[in-house]
Amino acid sequence: MQPAPPHYVTQSITRGDIAHSISATGTVNPVLTIIVGSYVSGVIQQQFCDFNTRVRKGQLCAKIDPRPYQALVDQARADLANARAQIVKDRAQLAYAKSAAERNATLLQHGIVSRDTAENARSAYDQARAQVAVDTAVIEQRSAGLRTAEVNLDYTNIVSPVDGTVVSRNITIGQTVAASFQTPTLFLIATDLTQMQVDTNVSESDIGGLHENTPATFTVEAYPKRRFEGRVVQVRQAPQTVQNVVTYDVVIGVRNTDLSLKPGMTATARIVLSTRERVLRAPDPALRFTPSRASAQPALPALPAGSGRVWVLRNARPVAVTVTTGLDDDSYSEITSGDLHEGDAVIIGETTGGASAPTAVGPRLQR
Repeated sequence: MQPAPPHYVTQSITRGDIAHSISATGTVNPVLTIIVGSYVSGVIQQQFCDFNTRVRKGQLCAKIDPRPYQALVDQARADLANARAQIVKDRAQLAYAKSAAERNATLLQHGIVSRDTAENARSAYDQARAQVAVDTAVIEQRSAGLRTAEVNLDYTNIVSPVDGTVVSRNITIGQTVAASFQTPTLFLIATDLTQMQVDTNVSESDIGGLHENTPATFTVEAYPKRRFEGRVVQVRQAPQTVQNVVTYDVVIGVRNTDLSLKPGMTATARIVLSTRERVLRAPDPALRFTPSRASAQPALPALPAGSGRVWVLRNARPVAVTVTTGLDDDSYSEITSGDLHEGDAVIIGETTGGASAPTAVGPRLQR
């Protein structure tokens, strides 16, 4: 009994657009996020900014209890006043020592005083002059100490360094801020939420065709039916290796004028590397299909590099056609040469013996 002939599943050769793209996941982030910390330690006395607060550059966001630092300023100011009073006293002593040294020098010339007396007066003058120099240095030191204390007092005012929006607040009134080992993060301020970026990780096998200004689209779970459009603004050179998989950070810039995108959203991005418009294309399963009865036919020649083979149904019989392929978008492959025309029925599978599902065998064409 002869086996029933196979039933071929076909699909037509069409013309259309092909876009070779890569997919990546990433996180939506503001373009620039400023970390606002504290240089000094203390207790949060007042809080003026909260989540989503619009702030201006120099605006007061929080205040640390200034009393300990005010006391240090008062002490440094008193020390400076004491040093200034001391130099006034020592300058008066210097003027007297100078007059005494000059007088004793004149008397020595007339033999009225001894040389030892004149030299003692001269030594006292030199010491008084040196003391004034010391007092001058002490005043500079006390002035520097006062400026340091005033700077620390000013650091008790936590101000915004930029215009933006507060996206994170990590303090509450009464909380003690310790800045002994590292600067604590009090606020995170996004400079402009109308300009966002998607930080994606692209594998090393796909990074070769990427460059700046490449178009990209992405979706987020909050708006599954909306497709956001952007462009690659940066391909960072620093590799990231996780479990022996090397990836690179690719940054996609996107406008967010309606503020739909929120920081931290997970984005599924599609970056278009190259496109072809209105080209002859064949479905990818056709390039992988081999008829089950192909072994009964004459041996086919080996395929040259960059070529593929499709089976076209002509006169109810499969005919092998060698083609040269171009761009592939994982659904269709561009046909750049070969005896194929728009509307030809290429075989993508077959059913035999009552099977209900098409079968396709053979290696996948390598691009």
